[in-house]
Amino acid sequence: MAKPLILDLPGDPRGRLLEGLALSIVEKGYGATTIADVVARARVSKRTFYEHFADKQACYLALYSAASDQMLEVIAQVAAEDGTWRERLDAAARAYLSALALQPALTRTFLMEIQAAGERALAARREVHGRFATLLRALTQDAAREDPGLTPLSAPMATAIVGGINELLLEAVEDGRTTQLAELADTAGALLTA
Repeated sequence: MAKPLILDLPGDPRGRLLEGLALSIVEKGYGATTIADVVARARVSKRTFYEHFADKQACYLALYSAASDQMLEVIAQVAAEDGTWRERLDAAARAYLSALALQPALTRTFLMEIQAAGERALAARREVHGRFATLLRALTQDAAREDPGLTPLSAPMATAIVGGINELLLEAVEDGRTTQLAELADTAGALLTA
């Protein structure tokens, strides 16, 4: 059986369906997961599934959105803690990468399979990356208030940094190093600091 999820999902039927999909992805992979797998793990009927989601992809996109929301919240919370701007950025990078490493199967699915899951999935990915870039801009604006010698990130630069971090993650996942993602924290921190 799959190990417990790190995600904090509601206990209502919709949340249980998201958890059922996540557990099935961890155990079998997204491609091999069926709606029957999801409803069995969620302990609900197929009818309940279709009351909440049109298909497996819609459920997957809702799970991707929920996981992304939680990751962005982790980054924002850690970055708001005490310390210098550099310490906060480094801590945020470590927290993000460590959280991803805790659920390697989900991380692999969200990084790799989202790219091939259709137009809606690509739009969801772009929206999440945009929110990540906006968060990075806010963090660098806070840093610039502390150290007037710093320049906050522009929107294009924030997008480039998100893309760079994503490529680092993809390379590690493709190489089978998903559980070691926290090792990329120094590189990600240096990229943010630069």
